[in-house]
Amino acid sequence: MTASRLRAALSKPFLPAVFFFSGVTFDSFTLTRIDSLTDNLILLLYLSLLGALIILTARMDTRMGLEAPPAGLGGVPGLVARAQPYYPHAIQFLLGGLYSAYTIFYLQSASLTATAVFFGVLVALLVGNEFLHDRLSNLRLLVSLYALVVLSFFTFFLPALTGLMNTWVFLIGAGLSAAVTLQVVNLIYRGRPTSSRWEPILSGLPAIGLILVLVGFYFLNWIPPVPLSMKFGGVYQKIEKADGAYRLTFEQGAWYQYWKRSDDPFRGTGPAYCFTAVFAPVDMRTTIFHRWQYRPAGGRDFSTTDRIALAIAGGREGGYRGYTIKQRVMPGDWRVDVETPEGRIIGRVSFRVEEPSGEMPEFEAITY
Repeated sequence: MTASRLRAALSKPFLPAVFFFSGVTFDSFTLTRIDSLTDNLILLLYLSLLGALIILTARMDTRMGLEAPPAGLGGVPGLVARAQPYYPHAIQFLLGGLYSAYTIFYLQSASLTATAVFFGVLVALLVGNEFLHDRLSNLRLLVSLYALVVLSFFTFFLPALTGLMNTWVFLIGAGLSAAVTLQVVNLIYRGRPTSSRWEPILSGLPAIGLILVLVGFYFLNWIPPVPLSMKFGGVYQKIEKADGAYRLTFEQGAWYQYWKRSDDPFRGTGPAYCFTAVFAPVDMRTTIFHRWQYRPAGGRDFSTTDRIALAIAGGREGGYRGYTIKQRVMPGDWRVDVETPEGRIIGRVSFRVEEPSGEMPEFEAITY
């Protein structure tokens, strides 16, 4: 009686959304930072459970395993078989948890540039996961979704683990993702007859194709440069460092501009200081660049004036702090792209330069 009531409850149309938001809520309370060992172990557990459930679901739904537990079947095999109707809900919970975690992490690293494309894909899947319940029996879809979540994990986990962030590390992650995905397909078909010897290959082919597409995204700089993320940035009239803190001086805004924390517009001809704080995992040491770009009034395109390197070290919660200086700035639109050596944009500081007003400005400062 209890089992039948539980099955009836799980068949309600609102249950997919409940399981979806349960995964999102759980992540909201448990995730802290992208290089946290605990957080990464949780995500690794999610991936392992998801892979196991995909294997069990595929072996049963494709009539390669037990469709229902025979009478008298007990123990672990019987429990696994009897739990089959609940696998889609568990898969949806795990997908919701993984996509919400990745959305949180990639949002921190995505800027409003081409790197936001991959982040947009994750958001679409995060929302679309709510409506996938009726399609979760599609083996190729399941395997492809699994390939995506595995690659998304290795993209930030390997740099956080090794302290290295470059093209080779990403390609190693892509190779590991393909290997893990193909192993899942292999376990689905192992020891079971198939209607065609091409069936296992066709089941894994879309997932491998998806991984190759994402590798293309990487070389187009469409994937955010996780695990790096810009915590703060702005342009200032003067920067001073004392007692381990930076004093950032900017022109005071109008009384209603209580949110103002930097010079935009920047009035004068310079020097202009661009200050950024970029988070990196513990033990990561890398180089970032400030790419200063200028567009005159009425112009259409930005042109690069300087690309200045900054060495950063990871571990600080508020981000590694540093600044570059432009001795002379001309009136017009300016932006400073904070980017990796490969040109992947971590963040952007945009501001406008205007001629001085002629009045003596008042300044204020913040400490970071």
